[in-house]
Amino acid sequence: MSEPLLSWSHWDRCPPGAALAATDPEIATLIEAEIARQGEGLELIASENFVSPAVLEAMGSPLTNKYAEGLPGKRYYGGCEVVDKVEQLAIDRAKQLFGADHANVQPHSGATANAAVFLAVLKPGDTFLGLDMRALAREHKPKLIIAGYSAYSRVIDYAQFRAAADEVGALFMVDMAHFAGLASTGVYPNPVPVADIVTTTTHKTLRGPRGGLILCKAAHAKAIDKAMFPGTQGGPLEHVIAAKAVAFREALQPAFADYCKQVVANAQALASAMASRGWHIVSGGTDNHLFLVDLRSQGLTGKVAEHALDAAAITVNKNTVPRETQSPFITSGIRIGTPAITTRGMGVAEMARVAELIDRALRAAGDADQLAAVRHDVRALTSAFPLYPVPAGAVTA
Repeated sequence: MSEPLLSWSHWDRCPPGAALAATDPEIATLIEAEIARQGEGLELIASENFVSPAVLEAMGSPLTNKYAEGLPGKRYYGGCEVVDKVEQLAIDRAKQLFGADHANVQPHSGATANAAVFLAVLKPGDTFLGLDMRALAREHKPKLIIAGYSAYSRVIDYAQFRAAADEVGALFMVDMAHFAGLASTGVYPNPVPVADIVTTTTHKTLRGPRGGLILCKAAHAKAIDKAMFPGTQGGPLEHVIAAKAVAFREALQPAFADYCKQVVANAQALASAMASRGWHIVSGGTDNHLFLVDLRSQGLTGKVAEHALDAAAITVNKNTVPRETQSPFITSGIRIGTPAITTRGMGVAEMARVAELIDRALRAAGDADQLAAVRHDVRALTSAFPLYPVPAGAVTA
C-alpha cells in the first residue's frame, strides 16, 4: 500500500460548499453524487485521473471572470496584468517540464490543440499520414506525419517516424495526450526533443485539469500561436491555465516521478494478474499505463463487459482490439488503465485484488446479485484509499 498522492491545502472538505448548496441545490446534490461515485468505485479508464485539491482550487478561482484574448503582454483587453503572470508561469513551467523551445498553454482540449497544428502547418488538400507509415510516406509525400495513440501498450519508436518524415520532407508531430505525464519524468520516452510539434491534453497521466497544450520547436512558434488565436479559439480560460500551471509545478517535483513509476508498475502487475486468470492481454503486457483485454476467447463483447463492470462500481471503457470484428459501439475488448487508482495510493500489492474483482464481475455478467456482491467488495477496497483524505482535526460538517 502506497501513500496517497493527493495532498490538502486549507480545504476542510471536498464536496461543494454552502453557496452552491443554497443557490442551486440540484447541482450541488449531483456534484455530491459524482464525488461519491468517484470515491466509492475503481476508476480504471486510462484517460482519467484525480487532480489535487490545489488544481481544483485554481480551477474554481475568480480568474474565470477575466477575458484575455491574445498572449501575455499582447492582449486585446486591458486589466490583464495579473493573468499575464499566471499564463507566463504556465508557459515557463511547461517548457521546463518537457524541455521545449516553445509552449502554448491556451488549448481548451487536445482536440483544439490538434486542430490548431493542422491549421498552422497544412493547407486544404495537403496530405498527412498516421501510423501505417513508411511505404505510404514514400508514395504520397505527406506534409505531416503523426504518431500517438489512445490504446497502445508499448513504446513508440520516434526515431523511425523522424527518419520517415525526413526522407520525404515532412514535419513530424506527436500527440502524447495519453503518456505526457510519464514522458515528463523519463518513465516513458519524451518525444519533444525528436518531434517538430507535440500536442497533449493536460489531464490523463499528467494529472492536471481538462485542457490541452502545444509544444514545438522555435521555428513553428509564431504559426502555432496564430493558429491557436485567433485561428481556432477566442479568449483563453485563465482559471484553467492557472490550474495547468499548478499541475506542471506538481509534475516537476520528485514525488511525481515516483508516481509515474508506480503507475507503470501497477499496470504491469494488473495485466499479469489478469493474464493469470485466463484473460488475453493484447501484446502480452504493457510498457506504460494501460493495456487491452481481448474478450473473444471468453465469449464476451466489450459492451457487455463494460456494463457488467459498471454494475460492480468498476469503470472501464469498451475498446476495439486487433483484427476487430465488432462495431465500435460493441467491440471485442476493454481498455484498463492505472493512473487514477495509483493516485489514490494503490500499489502492486493491491493489483492482485483489483484483478480478482474484475475477473469476478466479468464472469458474473448478467447476474445482478453476484455483481452487487462484487460492488460491496469494491467499496471495501476503495474505502481504504479515500480520494481526498480529511486530515486529522479538520472540520467536515
